[in-house]
Parts: sequence; structure tokens; C-alpha cells
Amino acid sequence: MDAEAAWGERVTWKPMRPQFKTSRLIVLWLVVAAALLVAAALVPGISIDGFWGALVVALVVGLLNATISPLVAAVPLPYMLVTGLVVMLFLDAALLVLASWITNDVLSGRAITVDSFWWALLAALVTSAVQLVLEVILGTSDDDVYTLRVIQRVARRSGERVETDVPGIVYLEIDGLALPVLQHAMRAGSAPTLARWLAEGTHRLTEWETDLSSQTGASQAGILLGSNEDIPAFRWVEKETGTIMTCSAPADCAEIERRLAAGAGLLANGGASRGNLLSGDADHVLLTVSRFELETRANRGYRTFFSNGFNVTRLLVLVAWELLLEWVAASRAIRRDIRPRGHRGGIYPLMRTGLCVVLRDLIAYSVVTDMMHGRPAIYSTFSSYDEVAHHSGLERADTLEALRKLDQQFGNIDRARRYAPRPYEIVVLSDHGQTQGATFKQRNGYGLDELVERSLARGGVTGIAAGDEQSALMGLAVDEATGRAGEKARRAGSDVSDRDAIVLGSGNLGLVYLMEERRRLTLEELDERHPELLPALRSHPHVGWLLVRSAEHGPVVLGARGAHYLAAGRVDGEEPLALFSPNAPRHLLRTDGFAHAPDILIGSFYDAELDEGCAFEELISFHGGIGGPQTRAFVLHPVGLGVPDRPIVGAVAVHELLLGWRRELQEPELGGRRADTASLDSAGRT
Repeated sequence: MDAEAAWGERVTWKPMRPQFKTSRLIVLWLVVAAALLVAAALVPGISIDGFWGALVVALVVGLLNATISPLVAAVPLPYMLVTGLVVMLFLDAALLVLASWITNDVLSGRAITVDSFWWALLAALVTSAVQLVLEVILGTSDDDVYTLRVIQRVARRSGERVETDVPGIVYLEIDGLALPVLQHAMRAGSAPTLARWLAEGTHRLTEWETDLSSQTGASQAGILLGSNEDIPAFRWVEKETGTIMTCSAPADCAEIERRLAAGAGLLANGGASRGNLLSGDADHVLLTVSRFELETRANRGYRTFFSNGFNVTRLLVLVAWELLLEWVAASRAIRRDIRPRGHRGGIYPLMRTGLCVVLRDLIAYSVVTDMMHGRPAIYSTFSSYDEVAHHSGLERADTLEALRKLDQQFGNIDRARRYAPRPYEIVVLSDHGQTQGATFKQRNGYGLDELVERSLARGGVTGIAAGDEQSALMGLAVDEATGRAGEKARRAGSDVSDRDAIVLGSGNLGLVYLMEERRRLTLEELDERHPELLPALRSHPHVGWLLVRSAEHGPVVLGARGAHYLAAGRVDGEEPLALFSPNAPRHLLRTDGFAHAPDILIGSFYDAELDEGCAFEELISFHGGIGGPQTRAFVLHPVGLGVPDRPIVGAVAVHELLLGWRRELQEPELGGRRADTASLDSAGRT
């Protein structure tokens, strides 16, 4: 749809019905037949009588699948994430056995012979793998007409489908992708769909600068709820209660949303939240962490996805392929001695496959389903790029490959628009970027917590690295799919009231809480009680700055050879923030005003020449603080949607921008004119 039509005369929207093209059906038939022949050659317990026999089997299996699969999908099953996978996988094998019976006993032919059910199961997996490879080679895998028709039919029968000429809006968030990396990826051919939108003039790129802290919790609170006050990092300590709050814990996210939501979320009034930390007041949610405690029954979105037999076998094949890609990439990095190099063992390969295959495809499928229902606003987060970049690096080959596969999904979503019951605009954005560099511990042989502990006058230190933002997501997905999410999301915060000192890492942002008082300690108190602490931190070569609060001067940023008094705007000696964004003092001043700001907020060094810093956790590409591309996020939007004529600073300003676009598209009765976004400041006020 032409975006300008949203403000002019409303056009009549007529959704298309997905049509099977005869040529594509023939190609698909030949592909399946060829895949069956390969499977018969590789699997001992299966034999097929030549190519003509394969054509007959492919036709029979296709007809059976179109008839039986929808009936099985309609059966409500408990623990859908597990039973759906098993049932649909076994169904694929059963279809081969049934095809053998039909062709041999009913049709009196010998097209296929199956020795046992288990050989049929293996043959079904091999057939799916070969089919995927052939479809990629032939370029026939992008437009799944059958899936679209099934989704359309389900939407019509649900009674929730909305047919209207009023445009909807789809927000697709790429977690952790910086604007410079996106531009590089488009040049390198790793984001062809997004590059095409820009080349064709339908979309344009706008940069925005993140808040401090530059991580998903703070960014999504601002974007989806319109406020991210008092979120100093991925984790923080609330000294008055002696608890740690974490932006990925379900109960903590629910508490964050309770504190910040004002009923004017981006997705209020019929919107859908998919794969997000916070709901934005959405009415429809899937994999939304803040709503997990309300999920007392299995989310039907999983059933819709996993009841599709093609999705099941395709996922299993892609999971195996992604594991192979990870092991090859990790081995190559070691063999070539690529540095910096992150830890890639343990459960990380499984995390990568979960985020880069299962959750990516599940969320994309959910977005298309929402579009077929005609939901007015859809916001989804795709975390696969962020996950791979943390461990592989910003622009390494396997990282850009993860981005390319996301771009492919966005192309599928774009093509699905023509079949939706309302016109849709698509906005792609990031919540923050990432900056690269060897970790603090890799550079020094010890962590930030150890440096703090040996500099204290007394007491021990509990060190907690924030870790991967997505570390708990796969387990939570299983809980949500099985209806056990609500059982595991009851308690907010972790008790640390009995500790002496807490050191938290959030990318290249470090937080130090001294628990000897249930309030924030002043600069003067820190110097008196722990005289070696601040000098040890500010003189360290891999520490860039410290934020503390002085009883006399208010917030002060300390560097190795200077201090910046934020309230007065005065710098004594060398400016500690010289290498950072011009807005760095403004961000730090705002963070200092948070109720749960730490006693000492620490930022790593930043080398502008190498464009690198160092994380206080074991991730070689990181975010959370300032310095480098981690603060350079973007919005890629239709050209007809207006943007400010001044820099966009802060997630709340992005909220106002995105909400303004939604109002422009969906509230013509309010005047049909564009919202005035030219005067938005970093807090989203006009």
C-alpha cells in the first residue's frame, strides 16, 4: 500500500487469496519425487520403483497430507511443544506407510515398499532435508501458499478476523543490530530485502540514539510502554529490599510493567506482542516475558505452529543444520586464531539453534497469523542476530548469515501483506546495537568483581555477570507452550540482603552496590570507608569512567585524570567523557536520578581508533553502556511516515514516534493529519 494514501482518500482494500500456480505445483511435485528417490537410496528399509514410482508416491503423500494433517491439527493436545512435534513427525512417517499400502494393495502397484515404521520415520526426515536443499537451489521455498491458505482459513473460522480499509502496522525489531552493521550487511548482500526496500524508495533509514543503559529491557520499556525510568541496567539491586531485579525474569518483567505501564502502551486496543520482554498493553501475546505468570494454560499459538507437519520436519532439519554451522564456525575461529573469540561451548549451540531456528520461525509464523486476523498493531522481537553476535562478533560470517535468514523471513512477511484482510505498513527497527572487543577478564585475567573485592577495606564481593539476555528464553518457551509458565513466575527479585557488596556486569556497564547501607553511598562516604576503591577503579586502563554522587557537588563522573561535575557542567582536568557521544553527560545525569542507581556506575574504556571497548561479562560483542555502535540504533520505515527534523534520542522518543504513526494510520477521525514529531525531546515530550 502507498503510505501517502493513509492521509488522503481511503482506498478500498481487497485481500488476495493465495493461489497455487500450476507451474509451481508441478515443480513442487518433481522436487518431492526427487527427494523421495534420494531418501530411498540412503535409507535401507525403503525402496521406490524408479522415477515414475516416486511421482506416484509424491502425489499420494501430498493428497493424504492435505486431507489428514488438518484433521490432526484440529485435535487439542496437551504439552503441544512436545506432543505436537512427536505427533506430526510420526504422521509424516505414517503417511509413507499408508502410501505404500494404497499403491501396493489398493492400486495393485509396487511404487514404494516400506519395511517398517521406523525406516519410514527416517525416510521422512531425509526427504524433508533433501526437499529443503532442492527448494533453496531452485528458489521455490519462499512463498508457502499452502501455509498461507491454512492460516487464512483458521483466521476466518476463529471469529476474530477484522476486515477493514484502515491500515495496520507491523513493527519488526532486530535485537542488537546497529545502524553501521546494517548498512554493511546491505552492501555485503546479507540483507537483500531491506536493501531492496531502500533502493525502490518505499522505505528510508532513520538513526536514533539509545538511553543508558543500552539493553533490551530499558529500550523495550521505553518503546512499548512509553517509560523506562529506574532501569539502570540489565540487572540492578534494590537496596531497600535487598533484592536483585532482572530484565529477563518473568516476575521481574511483570513488576517492571506494573510500575511503568500507564494504559497507553504501543499495542493497546487490539495489538499483538510476539517474542518481547514487555507487552506494551497488547491483548494478544506469545512469548512475552511480562505475561508469563498469566499463562496458566498452553498458549494456542504454539499449537497452531507445531500442528503443521511441514513446520515440524523442516524445523528438525534446520536445527541439525544450524548445529553443524555453529560447530564449523567455532572450529574455524580456533583454527584461524580469530580474536576476540568468545566462549561457544556448553549449552550455547542449543541456545543458538533455538533462537536462530525454532523461535525465529515461530515468531514469524505468529506475525503472519496476526496479519491474517487483521490485528491493528503487531510488535515482534527477533533475537537470533543478537545471540550469534554476542559469541561470534559483530560482522563475522555466521553472524551475517543469521541476519540474512532474518531478512528472508521479513521478505515472507512482506509478501503475506497482500493476503491480509487489511492493508499493512511494515517498520523494521533495532532496540540497540553492539560494540565489539575482548572482555575485561580476557584482557586482565581477573574480573571486575575481583578488582573491587581487593580494593575494599573490608567485606567480600558477590559478582554476577548479566549474561546473555536470551539465556532463559528457550526454557520459558517450553513452559509457556505446556501451560507451566504461571507456576514458575511468582517471585520478583533475588534476595541478596545478606551480602557485603554486589558487582553486576551489564555489557560494558558495571554496577557496584555496597550493602552496608540501605541507601546510596556518597562519594565522600566511599572515600572515607573504602579509600582505595575509587582510585583503583579510575586508574585502571580498561575503565573509562565512574559515576558517583557527591554530597557537596551532586553527580560526578570521574576519569583517570579528570572529573565532570554534571549538575554544574564543569570539567576539572581531562574530560572523562571526551570519546563518547555528546549526549553522554545528559544520559549519565538522567541515570543518576534513578532511585536504584548504584553506589558506583562503571563504564569501560572506549578506543575510538579500533572502535572497541570491553564487557564486564564474557561476551565479545556487547551492549548496555556507551561507546561505539551499541548506542546507534535505527528505524527503517515507509517514506510516508514522518520523522523529526532533529536527532531522536532515547527509547521514549521512539515510542512517541511509533505511536504517532499508528495514530496517523488508524485514527483519521481525529483530523487525518500527521502528528507533530519535529519537537520530540529525549523524554518524548512536546
